[in-house]
Amino acid sequence: MAKITYLTDEGLKKLNDELDHLIAVERPNISKQIAEAREKGDLSENAEYDAAKEAQGLLELKISKLQDLIKNARVIDKSQIQSDIVQILSKVTIQNVKTKMKMTYTLVAESEANLKEGKISVETPIAKGLMGKKVGDTAKIKIPAGEAEFKIIDISI
Repeated sequence: MAKITYLTDEGLKKLNDELDHLIAVERPNISKQIAEAREKGDLSENAEYDAAKEAQGLLELKISKLQDLIKNARVIDKSQIQSDIVQILSKVTIQNVKTKMKMTYTLVAESEANLKEGKISVETPIAKGLMGKKVGDTAKIKIPAGEAEFKIIDISI
């Protein structure tokens, strides 16, 4: 059974744009490279041909994965998101209980995660530990450095 991925409108648009680019631009480029390599003669010892065929296989795999991801995507209606508990699309401000350091993350689908923008995947240990919690709750989360305790300071959309 296919895995359902929850995305924002902009996340789905970004995936569709990437898919369109791969099909309309990258696929014809690789076909052209294969044709040019084929014209150079003996295919059994043609490194350019082998490289182009391998690139074609990788591209087709990427296109197939993107198509599956888009096919099984569900767009999240932001108006249906509650701000009293942590869930996908929640913007959560947490404080490390030990160090008092505050961090703010938006929980998003894996394909939309971007740490520079403060967006972390709901598949990460931190996000999993925060899901379902409310303001004032603490969560003990296993991180690479051991275990850390985070207090939820704020939840917004």
